[in-house]
Amino acid sequence: MCATEAAESLLRSEETFSACLARINTIVLEPLLQAGKPTDENKGKDNLKLLLLLNDRFRALWDLTEENHRLLKEKFSISPSLCLQDLYILWKGDLFLSIYIHNELCLVDWKPCSEFWKTHKTALKQFLADFTSETSIPVALYTVLHKPLRDHVQQYALILTRLSEAIGKCPDQEVVTSVAKQYAKLQSFISQVLDEACLTKALWKSLGNKLTEWLCVPERRLLEDSKNLPIFASVGRTSRVLLFDDILVLIQGNNCQSFDLKLVWVDGSAICSSPIPTSCLNLLVPLCPQAVWQWKLNQAVRQALNGKRDFPLWGEAGEGSEPPFHRCFKYVFRAEGRFKNAAYEGEWYWGKPHGKGTLKWPDGRNHVGDFKEGLEHGFGICLIPLLSEDKYDCYKCHWCEGKMRGYGICEYGNEMVYKGYFNDNLRQGFGILENPSAEQPFKYTGQWDNDKKNGYGVWDDKDRGERYIGIWQDDHRHGQGIVVTQSGVCYQRTFHVDKMVGSGILLLEDDSVYEGNFTRDLTFVGKGKLTFSNGFTLEGTFSNKSSQGLQTQGILNTSGDQQDASITKVQLGLDEFPVEKRWQGIYDQFLDFLHSGCKEEMEESFTGFHIQTSKELRKSQEYLFCQRGPEDVSGKIEDVLEELVQHRELESLQCYLQKAFKSSLHPLGKLLKALTFAFQATYSGIGANKHLLNMAQEEVKYYAKKIWEFYQGLLHLALEQKGQPLAKTEDGEKRCDLNAYGVILPLILPCFYPELFMLYMLYHEKEDDLYCQGIVDLSLFPDVKLLEFLDVQKHLWPLKDLTLTTNQRHSLIKDKCFLSATECLQKLITTVDPREKLEILQKTYEEIESTVSRVVERDYKLPMDDLLPLLMYVVSRARIQHLGAEIHLIRDLMDPTNEGGMYDFLLTALESCYEHIQKDMRLHQRESWYVSRDP
Repeated sequence: MCATEAAESLLRSEETFSACLARINTIVLEPLLQAGKPTDENKGKDNLKLLLLLNDRFRALWDLTEENHRLLKEKFSISPSLCLQDLYILWKGDLFLSIYIHNELCLVDWKPCSEFWKTHKTALKQFLADFTSETSIPVALYTVLHKPLRDHVQQYALILTRLSEAIGKCPDQEVVTSVAKQYAKLQSFISQVLDEACLTKALWKSLGNKLTEWLCVPERRLLEDSKNLPIFASVGRTSRVLLFDDILVLIQGNNCQSFDLKLVWVDGSAICSSPIPTSCLNLLVPLCPQAVWQWKLNQAVRQALNGKRDFPLWGEAGEGSEPPFHRCFKYVFRAEGRFKNAAYEGEWYWGKPHGKGTLKWPDGRNHVGDFKEGLEHGFGICLIPLLSEDKYDCYKCHWCEGKMRGYGICEYGNEMVYKGYFNDNLRQGFGILENPSAEQPFKYTGQWDNDKKNGYGVWDDKDRGERYIGIWQDDHRHGQGIVVTQSGVCYQRTFHVDKMVGSGILLLEDDSVYEGNFTRDLTFVGKGKLTFSNGFTLEGTFSNKSSQGLQTQGILNTSGDQQDASITKVQLGLDEFPVEKRWQGIYDQFLDFLHSGCKEEMEESFTGFHIQTSKELRKSQEYLFCQRGPEDVSGKIEDVLEELVQHRELESLQCYLQKAFKSSLHPLGKLLKALTFAFQATYSGIGANKHLLNMAQEEVKYYAKKIWEFYQGLLHLALEQKGQPLAKTEDGEKRCDLNAYGVILPLILPCFYPELFMLYMLYHEKEDDLYCQGIVDLSLFPDVKLLEFLDVQKHLWPLKDLTLTTNQRHSLIKDKCFLSATECLQKLITTVDPREKLEILQKTYEEIESTVSRVVERDYKLPMDDLLPLLMYVVSRARIQHLGAEIHLIRDLMDPTNEGGMYDFLLTALESCYEHIQKDMRLHQRESWYVSRDP
């Protein structure tokens, strides 16, 4: 058979089939469609829907047949001979198959509706006239609707098979053979569909009315029956097991239980698991039929998940893969438990939520995030509505086995916000709780235990204008504590369940110091000692009566010999709160991250994460979406460890650490950020009190040490993974301290500098005031007079540097001598790094020496006797504010390796100049005081 003969056969076949379809439309479909609307019964409505769907599918088949017939006719009208490219059925084979499959499925779905036929028997007079009265409606249906379709498909397959055999081996033979095989499969498919429909119809007749009404759905097909292939279920006394194309049914007497096939898992022993987190359904299969049941279950589940049946229905021999264990669908939990009535939509694994998913309860609760083995596990966002108001609590947290564990951010409906760590749904470890909009706004930064404040923490009471720094127990101030007030008053006491006990020390804003017992409103009671700022002391028993005010019985000492900086500048908290125990909750999490092996999936749980918390985002749908974008996702810890190994040289390491500290995603950056929050919570605002300077200063140095230890831990892990153990030094502890000062401290100091330097300024306020007055007095002198006043040797005066106009004299010139050194020293305040400040100081010394060498016209090394007056001159002209604070900050935070060296020498010289200027002012003030007392 050539292509032309095949085309002629197809043309005749299409013409005959088209006429048959036209007759079916006339005697069956049109009369039924014109018969009118169905009754209000649900079955009538369902049957009409099926009829309308059948009509649509029938029309598509009819249109396709007509189109193929028309094209073939046009080709023959142009040329009496055709080629393979003219056969529409070859090149549109998928379209033909799809339409035939859908039409056949719709026909068999409509076939069981015998009551619908009986209802409209009058409208089908012409259809029934072709059959004898003994012919049943199913037989008539098959003859009119199915047989022409099967015969036509058979005709297609026959024509294409003959054509394939006739054309022999050529490039187009594969196409023809492939399409012919598809039509052969279609024949098999139609037979299988009809057989399934017949078996299903027989089942409906064998079941009771109650079960049939509950299970019977037009499109549902029976795939296997335990009456035909024995199987037993482990759940109760099951009399029958039915496998349909969409559900698995267990019948127990007149009751039955069904399982959606999409929610069924089958293992190698034919165990079928339902999506009930606490249960598993076992199907016990005799050895022989076990493979059949297991195979059919797997294929039925796979087809249900795909949303379509195989073609043919059970595939061919050796075909058909197992259904995926990981799936994605929606399910409503009905069993008792925490998930009861919750709708879960997301990923599943072996009958349990596993992967990304969303839980929604009818009462408005929502959980979006990661699941593992049926429980919340990983990052998740949970919303819990409040019953009394249109508000909700929002938990953005890491979960472990269904409970919050690790870092989280919780925004409560009452505007309170918690950022910190959890364990078993309770606040545990370091955390910050704040409610800025409450009637009594507060903020707590510190340690938690079992959802209560426990350990070291800082409480800001913004309503009272005071800050508590100290120990907590069960949400109460309990132990040693420091209270700093907005007015500048500061005291240290022992607390017991929020009440002050024993004696304490009270530091007043005028530098008076009271040691003894006092009330919360700072009233002196009982025995105590009051030391005034001028050195006078009052020691005795104090009382306060509302009508008479403060009274005391004791001894007043006016000798003034008690005046001592150790009293007026006493430092609090050093012994009571060892720096090693202050923020252990922060360090512990990062060390635990190290000990866990720095697993990427656990990084945010240990080290925290950054997420928006604006109200606009909270109310949006995006807020519930836990799959964060690339800019919000933590950097891969593998990359971090790799970079640490690559940057081990000092210069490279400093550049790398500088970038790491600025990153909100790097573990080192997260640690620094957490410590910054803790430091600011303690020493900013109300906490800016000079009596806390030493606490703050040693805290910053300890931060540097702990950060270096964490860096070393990361590096050790990175090298260990590469099989390169970290070299150990003999003086490890000393080396750690030196690296903390030399490498880490200069990089992290900018984060703490504003609060820290404010404390230095407050501590040295009086000295700096005297120094500033001295600078003002010295600034009145012209350069020559000032050099003379400071006893600078005349041969060192740089008069050659002075350019005079006609009316100027040397004695009137100001701010011109040693100008380069002065400008250099003024840069001292432009950096926060103690090392850079020392370098500026050395550069200033070099500029002074260079100027002197130019004046004397030879290299000149300045002895101390010459250096101090010259440095005094430069200091007076540089006019640096808060020089005392600068000097002591450098002294306290400089690298210990600089002690005893050139830097130390120059810093001591600068300090001598500073003290000399103060001394002159004190002498001047005393002389003025004595003069004012003379009659």
